[in-house]
Amino acid sequence: MSIALVLGGGAGLGWAHIGVLRELEAAGIEIDALTGTSIGGVVSIAFASGRLQTLEDLAHSASSMRSVLRYLGPNWRPGSVLSGKAIAKLIEEHLGDLTFEMLSIPTAVVAADLLSGEAVVLDSGPVGDAIHATIALPGIFQPVVRDGMILSDGGAVMPVPVTPARAMAKGRPVVAINLQGNYTARRQAVGLSDVENAKLTTLSVVRSATGLMLSKLARLSIDSDPPDLELALPVGHIDTSNFTRAEDLIEIGRRSTAEALPQIERLIQS
Repeated sequence: MSIALVLGGGAGLGWAHIGVLRELEAAGIEIDALTGTSIGGVVSIAFASGRLQTLEDLAHSASSMRSVLRYLGPNWRPGSVLSGKAIAKLIEEHLGDLTFEMLSIPTAVVAADLLSGEAVVLDSGPVGDAIHATIALPGIFQPVVRDGMILSDGGAVMPVPVTPARAMAKGRPVVAINLQGNYTARRQAVGLSDVENAKLTTLSVVRSATGLMLSKLARLSIDSDPPDLELALPVGHIDTSNFTRAEDLIEIGRRSTAEALPQIERLIQS
């Protein structure tokens, strides 16, 4: 009863991955390989290192924008607008002593090399460096310079990293969690429900266009190497930049996974 699990990127929507993992655990389905991009990479490493509860506690503590902002802070150096020093401190505190080789489950996270334009799979060495790279949203957090590369958020090239999971799966079914598959709900959430009632503000247009881009990129990523099962979680009504909806998102992850359990079990048994 084991699978390879892929956790896609999606910023604040990534709290839903916690619910997915909790439900799989409760059902007795083992995860023998993990890959993730951006927030999916963070959750993957937290699970593989036995620190999922620590991450869940952090998610629940982000109950307001004020509590979220205290983890960020301005950055006055070129390359980003936020420093994320408090986030870096948390990573160092909880994961600073860990390497990929020490994780209980084979795990990999994906970043984008801004020089080559290629996806970079990080699966060895310190996990802290890999987390910094995979969550380095362009223009928001400082990229990571490593081994002749400039590493940024992996969502730019592989938002749902099925390909590295397939390489690690060793014949096991690959189940992918897509957080970007519900563009219609995201469009409606920012006020673009139809032509007659559309609220064409600068912010609504930018947010809708960004949501469309991410949704299409995730679709291309998945279609280029389809998993054995894709779960597109119904999270489009929540803004990707909103990190304060942990309780709702974890429940969505649990519920969606519970509904998909018969499909997952059939995959395992086939």
